[in-house]
Amino acid sequence: MTLPATMRAVEISEPGGPEVLRLTDRPVPVPGAGEILIRLAYAGVNRPDALQRAGLYAPPPWASDLPGLEGAGEVVAIGPDVAGVAVGDRVCALLPGGGYAEYVVTPAAHALPVPEGLDLEQAACLPETFFTVWSNVFMRGGLKAGERFLVHGGSSGIGTTAIQLAHVFGARVFTTAGSAEKCAVCVALGAERAINYREEDFAEVLRAEGGADLILDMVGGDYLPKNVKALADDGRLVQIAFLKGAKVELNFAQVMMRRLTITGSTLRPQSDLAKARIADELRDKVWPLIAAGRVRPVMDSEFPLEEAAAAHARMESSAHVGKIVLKVA
Repeated sequence: MTLPATMRAVEISEPGGPEVLRLTDRPVPVPGAGEILIRLAYAGVNRPDALQRAGLYAPPPWASDLPGLEGAGEVVAIGPDVAGVAVGDRVCALLPGGGYAEYVVTPAAHALPVPEGLDLEQAACLPETFFTVWSNVFMRGGLKAGERFLVHGGSSGIGTTAIQLAHVFGARVFTTAGSAEKCAVCVALGAERAINYREEDFAEVLRAEGGADLILDMVGGDYLPKNVKALADDGRLVQIAFLKGAKVELNFAQVMMRRLTITGSTLRPQSDLAKARIADELRDKVWPLIAAGRVRPVMDSEFPLEEAAAAHARMESSAHVGKIVLKVA
């Protein structure tokens, strides 16, 4: 297959708002050892992309400066030392960056087959959220059947994924959302109770239920002491972002006396091996559930690549429910 020398891509012209995203031409990347080149059909839009655009989340030195952490398409070239993936395979993949483009390279071990029954648009929404939820809720957080699980931002891509996975694995799922309509979506996905945070105190609701055994939080700020209050004794809090800030006053005496665990992670800086291990678990434990129709990405909207700024504005408005994608080809 003869590949073009250049490709369309969206770059960050300077740190700022959505308007700094600019369509440009870039050289088509070349896969190195252990890597594959994917001709993307769709790319997922995620909060870390917006943080990178704003100058608050620099890519690792080895990664592309282009935003985009997930996508789906066709493998068109493979580098040395790649096994298990062939040219022509339809895959979705976790990306180190560079997803807002027609072609992208990523480690072959971070690519998964498009699940049976899903199109490429839906598949592009899987990697970033499913890698994040699986690694933090199940691998790090240790969620078990019968436990009470609280996820904030239930109508987000992370939230809709976490609700479904926790429900299908037998947990009692609670969530927060900002409107009656969003709460209804969360309940339909498997939440036992969706708490409108504009009207109720989620900590009081969870304490009345016996406390949360596990909380997944991306809000931070004043949610941190409320999360501690909402936890059951021996409960675990897993932090994956800080939309309301990373600094807060917290009474750690409660952590000690009630034997609480506070942990967290970010996905992008982790080693290729760590991400490959997450991919292996997803392939074995989650992909069959997607193929069976028991778990599905919740889709919000689609924008053409050249309208990436509008996609970012949609995401930052918090009006969306589920995932936003860019149509690349």
